[in-house]
Amino acid sequence: MKLIFATNNDDKIIEVQALLHEKIKIQSLKDINCFDEIVENKKTIEGNAILKAKYIYDKYKVNCFADDTGLEVDALNGLPGVMSKRFSGLDYSAEKNINKLLSMMKSTSNRKAKFKTVIALILNGELSVFTGICDGEIIFTKKGSKGFGYDPVFKPIGHKFTFAEMDLETKNTIGHRAKAVKKLIEFLSKK
Repeated sequence: MKLIFATNNDDKIIEVQALLHEKIKIQSLKDINCFDEIVENKKTIEGNAILKAKYIYDKYKVNCFADDTGLEVDALNGLPGVMSKRFSGLDYSAEKNINKLLSMMKSTSNRKAKFKTVIALILNGELSVFTGICDGEIIFTKKGSKGFGYDPVFKPIGHKFTFAEMDLETKNTIGHRAKAVKKLIEFLSKK
């Protein structure tokens, strides 16, 4: 089975393909010559995932899935949440996002946070949604060079290392995206 993953983020493609068995091959938006900027203007992570999947399905008529992920921090009332990617503004970067997050949390002892991934799949015109959550905490300084986004400051509950310190195999056993992808795989295996 071939599915289009509505992303051009190579890190996400690698992470997700590593979870899938060989019967499911994913391709990126580049593979279908889609370079459109899909405006993520919904108020929820779920809304943005669904919006991206519907956009690709409606325009290209291909089976596809899209994800959206957000970091939700208790002490910040769920921020950055749906704005995780652009948390530091229009001129965002992972570095700027992390610096803003750590600055906003410098005087709080409540470090609880969770990563949430929602995958929206459109298969033969039918929409299905899968959610994965990984609970953890925000550490005080960046650690590790692997992964992407907020991985250097997020340490999952019960683990000594941040996502950025873990190898991909370890991250894929506990991570939010991995949990959502596993639900996707279970669903596809019944098709």
